[in-house]
Amino acid sequence: MKVLFMLQLVCLAGCSTSRGREWAHHGAPMFSDLTVQEMKVIRAYMHGIPEMKLTDARSKTLRRNSILLMELHLPKKHEALKALDRGWAKPPRQARVIIQFGNQTKPNITEYIVGPLPSPRSHKVRTFKGEKPVQFESRPITIVEYDHLENLLKKIAAQAHKLLFETTGGFSYTNCSNRCLTFSDIAPRGLAPGERRTWIMLQKFVEGYFIHPIGFEVLVNHQDLDPAKWTVEKVWYNSMYFDSVEELVEKYKSGEVEKLKLPDHNDEDLYSTYIPRGHSHTPTNIHGPKLVEPQGHRYYIDRNFVEYAGWSFAYRVRSSAGLQVFDLRYNGERIAYEISLQEAIAFYAGDTPAAMQTKYIDAGWAMGTSTYELAPGIDCPEIATFIDLYHYFDTDKPLLHKNALCIFEMTTAMPLRRHFNSNFQGGYNFFGGLENTVLVLRTTSTVYNYDYIWDFLFYPNGVVEVKVSATGYIHATFFTPNGLNYGTRVYDYVLGNLHTHLIHYKVDLDIAGRENSFETIDLKYVNFTNPWSPKDSIVQSKLHRTEHKTERSAAFRFGKKFPRYVHFFNPNEKNKWGHQKGYRIQFNSHAHSVLPKGWKEEVGISWSR
Repeated sequence: MKVLFMLQLVCLAGCSTSRGREWAHHGAPMFSDLTVQEMKVIRAYMHGIPEMKLTDARSKTLRRNSILLMELHLPKKHEALKALDRGWAKPPRQARVIIQFGNQTKPNITEYIVGPLPSPRSHKVRTFKGEKPVQFESRPITIVEYDHLENLLKKIAAQAHKLLFETTGGFSYTNCSNRCLTFSDIAPRGLAPGERRTWIMLQKFVEGYFIHPIGFEVLVNHQDLDPAKWTVEKVWYNSMYFDSVEELVEKYKSGEVEKLKLPDHNDEDLYSTYIPRGHSHTPTNIHGPKLVEPQGHRYYIDRNFVEYAGWSFAYRVRSSAGLQVFDLRYNGERIAYEISLQEAIAFYAGDTPAAMQTKYIDAGWAMGTSTYELAPGIDCPEIATFIDLYHYFDTDKPLLHKNALCIFEMTTAMPLRRHFNSNFQGGYNFFGGLENTVLVLRTTSTVYNYDYIWDFLFYPNGVVEVKVSATGYIHATFFTPNGLNYGTRVYDYVLGNLHTHLIHYKVDLDIAGRENSFETIDLKYVNFTNPWSPKDSIVQSKLHRTEHKTERSAAFRFGKKFPRYVHFFNPNEKNKWGHQKGYRIQFNSHAHSVLPKGWKEEVGISWSR
């Protein structure tokens, strides 16, 4: 009877684990990105609605109604959990579709929820808090609008051709072969809601043009949907402001403006190239270390479902934001329903108008769609599994981003644990150690000059790490003496500007169930009489716990002292030692607030407080 009872218990535990794994696998497609076929049928469905009057996204007019973006619309959590925790049918898939209505009396941006997929039959408007409409002027810039800006810049450059040619040592905007100029545009596009005015700075079009400003910046008003009515409102050249290109050119000719003469650089002396220069003490004729998997992968992938060393999760790469993980489980037990990248910002300071206006909010540039092909051996190890992504942004068909996500296992070259037990006589009693390997889920976002590398790392001891690394090029502006208050000189006429990156993640922990609590833990000194030597005192640290019962109590402002430990736990579930099951969030950041509370653009990033 005892043996039979134990077998029943083993079967119950094993069957439960097997069923949980089966349900996790069953539910993962709820979080997968839209397929190519789904994107095509959504486009066909939306274009088939007569009253919308949709046209191609790449048609040359700005007075058009067109699809800007489509991506997966996540199911409601309580519905998804029925599939994940009970094996019920998955809720119908839906899409979030953003449409630019430019061809109507009051242009606007409207979001729709479209479904069910793969055969959409309905669409409903998605409204926001206060049902405030999204102003048309706030829309992301598109390739068609860039084409019109390019045409205007050609006219501006033609007017200022002599000035630009002499300043740069022979560079021009048109008819330029290998000595061309290009531009970078700045956001936000205005100083108040309803504006669409953009500062644009010219640069030498060479490798790494981001750090080749030439000291010429223009403010273009492109609010009107007729590009013929766009105007130049200000020009900045060599630390001076002008009301028009004509004014600058006239004063340049008359000698009222000090002429700039930038140093020339040949291809061999190009300071911005990624080609290595100078002498290296590292032998280049000998290969460096490489990762190997002698017997193949130790992880399992089925579409967007991944398993590894007790971990399982589903993932997607959201077109507007980026890499996101769902239904994260360790040893079959859910830790988090969602850990997802939501936003990245970079707010700048500087002396030129472009520099002082630069406040990038990267979801507005469709950060998730800038996931480009990863290079084996550089971006990811050669042994990695590379996965294609598809996006639908500012396009008329799904766009393939080949090998844009990778998954691999790597060693950390640091033991997970080890101990050498010496016998203090030149020998040892025992040694024990365990190598530490992690699974890495990685993609990148190249938002113009910056390359963000997004990582999720899954450790064998139940730790998950979320990390971002920034590389690429700095966003540089033209050097002025006053600019040294806002950055560092990095070349003859180049200032590396002071700026702050903030990354916004959504973390929805479900530790041993949904009923979680939150506490902070600090250390406080205690002073008490030594129990075994009453004439003395003991001073030592003691745990001081504070439970936070409201969202406001649990919000910690930048600049204030941050608690030593932040701890999420389930008050109803304990381990065998009587401690509540929980997870600590280790917050590794030295970031600070980027603007005073309530100041203009800061309202748009209130999460950063």
